[in-house]
Amino acid sequence: MDKQLDILAFGSHPDDVELGCGATIAKQVSMGSKVGIIDLTRGELGTRGSADIRGEEAELAAQILGVEFRYNLGFRDGFFQNDEKHQMELVKIIREYRPRIVLANAVRDRHPDHKKGSDLVSTACFLAGLHKIETGQEAWRPELIYHYIQFEEIEFYRGTSSIKKKSEKKVKRLADFLALNAIVKIEIQGHVNAKGKNTPSNVRLSKKRAKRVLKKLIQNGIDKDRLTAVGLGNSAPVYPKPKHSYEEQANRRVEIMIK
Repeated sequence: MDKQLDILAFGSHPDDVELGCGATIAKQVSMGSKVGIIDLTRGELGTRGSADIRGEEAELAAQILGVEFRYNLGFRDGFFQNDEKHQMELVKIIREYRPRIVLANAVRDRHPDHKKGSDLVSTACFLAGLHKIETGQEAWRPELIYHYIQFEEIEFYRGTSSIKKKSEKKVKRLADFLALNAIVKIEIQGHVNAKGKNTPSNVRLSKKRAKRVLKKLIQNGIDKDRLTAVGLGNSAPVYPKPKHSYEEQANRRVEIMIK
């Protein structure tokens, strides 16, 4: 039986693949492509839910997507590394299924596991093509590696709706994405870093931040009918009890939800 796949998708955590490229996989499966999914960890360090719940959700998602299989390698969440031990595990899998295309986490991402997973998969794809690395299998190197993108949060200066200079490029990348995907509509969600109750002033500032991004996207040629802006105040912090300045900054942001 030929195990060869058209696409093999890797994710650092059990929900990365369906959130990052689930629609792409569903479309490719509907067109007859053979697709498999490999989760590197069980996501046991996740703030919400549990590893068991994530496992059940991952199995259900695999059924809905119609993939050939979904395996979990059980690497340590938060602590796996791009080293020989982990590389060789992936080399064996890549050689076994000989995918033409590999999908992996984003090259740059706030979550360190996503970048580590991206680097690990890219390294393993290269090593899998080296004949002198012996695994009892034929060498195989995928033709293409694509990294599915998780948009980085757009950050703001404290107490204002002014976008940080380093985030201006993120807004431009978002505009480019929307220009290339003309049917996509988004909700721009503004957030603030604040303790205590979600006051009206928190909601107003967060909505100003969302509207600032909306205005920038319109200036970049995106139809306003594809965009909505909402202010969530401090109701959904990345860090509920920030201890460092970078955690406070992570709370002071705009996120994008694709509708």
